[in-house]
Amino acid sequence: MILNSLSLYYHNKLILAPMVRVGTLPMRLLALDYGADIVYCEELIDLKMIQCKRVVNEVLSTVDFVAPDDRVVFRTCEREQNRVVFQMGTSDAERALAVARLVENDVAGIDVNMGCPKQYSTKVNWFLYTPHKHRITLVKGTHRPVTCKIRILPSLEDTLSLVKRIERTGIAAIAVHGRKREERPQHPVSCEVIKAIADTLSIPVIANGGSHDHIQQYSDIEDFRQATAASSVMVARAAMWNPSIFLKEGLRPLEEVMQKYIRYAVQYDNHYTNTKYCLCQMLREQLESPQGRLLHAAQSSREICEAFGLGAFYEETTQELDAQQARLSAKTSEETGEPAEDTSGVIKMAVKFDRRAYPAQITPKMCLLEWCRREKLAQPVYETVQRPLDRLFSSIVTVAEQKYQSTLWDKSKKLAEQAAAIVCLRSQGLPEGRLGEESPSLHKRKREAPDQDPGGPRAQELAQPGDLCKKPFVALGSGEESPLEGW
Repeated sequence: MILNSLSLYYHNKLILAPMVRVGTLPMRLLALDYGADIVYCEELIDLKMIQCKRVVNEVLSTVDFVAPDDRVVFRTCEREQNRVVFQMGTSDAERALAVARLVENDVAGIDVNMGCPKQYSTKVNWFLYTPHKHRITLVKGTHRPVTCKIRILPSLEDTLSLVKRIERTGIAAIAVHGRKREERPQHPVSCEVIKAIADTLSIPVIANGGSHDHIQQYSDIEDFRQATAASSVMVARAAMWNPSIFLKEGLRPLEEVMQKYIRYAVQYDNHYTNTKYCLCQMLREQLESPQGRLLHAAQSSREICEAFGLGAFYEETTQELDAQQARLSAKTSEETGEPAEDTSGVIKMAVKFDRRAYPAQITPKMCLLEWCRREKLAQPVYETVQRPLDRLFSSIVTVAEQKYQSTLWDKSKKLAEQAAAIVCLRSQGLPEGRLGEESPSLHKRKREAPDQDPGGPRAQELAQPGDLCKKPFVALGSGEESPLEGW
């Protein structure tokens, strides 16, 4: 086993706090760029992590921990390896140790969350409720420094008793959010309780909870540290609003910060919903601005990039990553003796399927299937792939041994297949079912009710899918694709 020999120290550090949905790789890298010394990932539950496999992602140059459903639960990279702390929620010492051993060669430290007010976290404070020998299992069993993060208890006496017990487990540091479990950011942070803890313990104490009342700019971080007598400061909301809070020279303009965040999100295949969420936290009161409305309407990484003037960057980056994927696929094919995919014979066009341009019950796939049957050709065969970068889809349809594909990627498998069908139909000079086109058999139902809105409920009642199958198509044999597949 290869071990990272570097140690992580918690004295005089600026730390990005663990934040659910915020502490993913793009935000962590951005915080490091702006001066954070240590970055925590969002809390990840041991039961999810223990099912994951460690995968080296050669396209993104990352290490991914992938769930059985192929979802990436945790992604990290070499840039942060010596400064990222993996935070977990756990209720079992052995499970915690198993997760720690799974990730320990890719992170700088392990943290156990004992203070989050969310229900799933308050159920996993195993330091509080398990025997001492179980509490030290994680500390003794991993090669990384172990820390924990707590909230204060109702009384100072109980709080100090707790932190003393925790210190005896051998942890490297303790982060203290200076609020009780039921309190929220609008409640004042208890600097005096954090100070009492710092005065009591010999290990580093990390002060947390100052964003609402204390930390508005870089100099406030040191003021908060002095007010709490802590060794280091952990910043949450102030960093979520603008990660350049860690920059000694002062806050950078929000537009610049968001663009830099988006670039990381695209480069590291961050899911667009997470990217969108984090950008919304940064925009805050500007969500109703024109740019905020564009962000709110965005339904893909591409659309987010276009909203911030980064459309060209998105296209360039996705092309580079696609090329890297192709190189790796070719290399794998050479090593295994299997032929690489040949796309030289594919007829391509830049087209998309716009549902609004077609009658309610007509699609290009249906038109193509009808044409193939009329010409006594085998039915179309669709092969669809999903791009890892942004989870968009591309489909190739094969008709009469010729392949057709749109060069534009789509949000769903069904849309990608419709686009491929359009390419085939246009290449053959065939009608594709658009409004205004003549296609007697497919538009017969529409002509029977000319006064109806083709998209309205009455039109759909008149032209039920079952009726449509009976009119233009012959009965399907066993194993054939339904004409309605992929609507």
